Amino acid sequence: MHHTFHIPVLGLGYSIDTPVKVSHFGISSVMSIVDDEMIERMRKHHSKASGEIFVPINKNEDDFRARRITAYLNLVNRIADKNFEDLKNQSFEDGADLNLYFKLLPEHATLKKQYLQMVTMEASDEKQLLQATLKSQLTKGAIDVNIMSKVDKLNKDVYGQNLPDAFSDASAALRGFANSTLSSSLVLSAGMNPRLYNYLENFADFYPIQNGHSKKQIILKVSDFRSAFIQAKYLAKKGIWISEFRIESGLNCGGHAFATDGFLLGPILEEFKLKKQEMLTELFALYKAALNAKSIDIKEIPALRITVQGGIGTAQEDEFLLKHYEVDATGWGSPFLLVPEVTNVDDQTLSELTNAESSDYYVSNSSPLGVLFNNFKRSSAEKQRLERIAKGRPGSPCKKKYLVSNTEFTAEPICTASRQYQNLKIKQIQSLGLSTAEREGKINAVTEKLCLCEGLSTATLIKHNLLTPRENHAVSICPGPNLAWFSKIYKLSEMVDHIYGRADLLAGVNRPNMFINELNLYMAHYSKDLEANLQAFSEKKEKYLNKFREQLLDGIAYYKALIPKLNQSISYQNEMYAQLESVEAGLVSYAF
Repeated sequence: MHHTFHIPVLGLGYSIDTPVKVSHFGISSVMSIVDDEMIERMRKHHSKASGEIFVPINKNEDDFRARRITAYLNLVNRIADKNFEDLKNQSFEDGADLNLYFKLLPEHATLKKQYLQMVTMEASDEKQLLQATLKSQLTKGAIDVNIMSKVDKLNKDVYGQNLPDAFSDASAALRGFANSTLSSSLVLSAGMNPRLYNYLENFADFYPIQNGHSKKQIILKVSDFRSAFIQAKYLAKKGIWISEFRIESGLNCGGHAFATDGFLLGPILEEFKLKKQEMLTELFALYKAALNAKSIDIKEIPALRITVQGGIGTAQEDEFLLKHYEVDATGWGSPFLLVPEVTNVDDQTLSELTNAESSDYYVSNSSPLGVLFNNFKRSSAEKQRLERIAKGRPGSPCKKKYLVSNTEFTAEPICTASRQYQNLKIKQIQSLGLSTAEREGKINAVTEKLCLCEGLSTATLIKHNLLTPRENHAVSICPGPNLAWFSKIYKLSEMVDHIYGRADLLAGVNRPNMFINELNLYMAHYSKDLEANLQAFSEKKEKYLNKFREQLLDGIAYYKALIPKLNQSISYQNEMYAQLESVEAGLVSYAF
């Protein structure tokens, strides 16, 4: 890969066709393969746009979910290949995408240096030879896919009979990717799912072929070293190698947020850096033994990349992560929501994002998964949620049912964001004889849940005119809090120039260091947890909060020692030190 950044998965639909837009420029990106209904609509849209015949895969057909996903991924792969070949066939004339490919590259890339040398040359055979050499070194950006391991509902057939585990939502999505023509990676996020992990063994593409490489790789998105190592060992014992640990900030990220027990990103990256070789040795021993048992021989340890994402906002931060922690690449997600060339955000939501304040971005309990969720107060879905409550009709119609899990009132699982569940739960709360404040608090916790199955796909369908007038047009969006500092609509070239330090989109913006931003989010998370338990402290909870507090204090001490290594101005360092001191004083005052 020539680039040192990738574009992570963005919601269900925001990056669903990003590879079509950036892969031919050598930029890697990730698509979600959760919502097969939206995927089928996008397959129809892109089939027609590229002149291909669209043959629908209906819901009453066998294995429709996996087949829809396979068909869409194959289509995206064909379009990306065509875009790439078209780019390579261009000449180096002004305005050609071929030139843009090289201009987007980081300055230190050998290919960029060769290109700049070629540009200065007079017309000659030597120049033509160098141009041919440059074209021969072009590479497509990876077309990776993401499965949230926790989104794994078991399904029934058209007759209402239970289908085997292989037809669960996550397993079917995995099969859809495994059967595709892609040679890329599956990003597994949201923790370990043994059923899904065991199912990986069934697909030959995940095992090494020539030169020890496999056609398809596994990337684990993780938020701490311990869980990463546990999951990697589990898979290595099955002969499945992890090609990359994608470390994401527990709270300073977009989408669902998986808060650690007070472990901060800097110390986590330090642990990966220090223990990588030891981990590699142990994982390879397990992997080699598992492959031998399958009559597959491997001699050399495969590559294992370490990348990081979540809250990166400046070229200086990006460079520091790459050099100090020796990571292989960084992920830039939420800022690309403001780049219409790259992602699918409808005009109304785009306008709200550009005019938003920091307070509009918040970590919520909105997700029916019961996991923290980065929400946006100005989204039309959030406004609709409040309007429904005001009209006495809280909750959403539940159509796609990807997040059904609750059986408190029903034999069949239902979603906690659904109108059915919220009505039943509110009636139960009202019958308990609680005080007004207690009752309202419990009801607010119920009605906070938001439909994500539809909301996170809607902007994509609006942008491509794929929604009918009678369908819900409310948009959910889940940017990371880092987006608060970006306030314009940008071009792809502008955002890439910002990442590589050729431009500064945040010039004049007073933005704290990414490590401080994350620390503040953890401090708010800790304070909220502490406040919620003040009335009824258990010994177990007190022990947990004390441990959480100690981890934050350890992280602050780590950052104080790190400040001189940041290669920033003295005033920047002093301000960061003062910010750490302020948070530390707050934590000390919470001693109990």
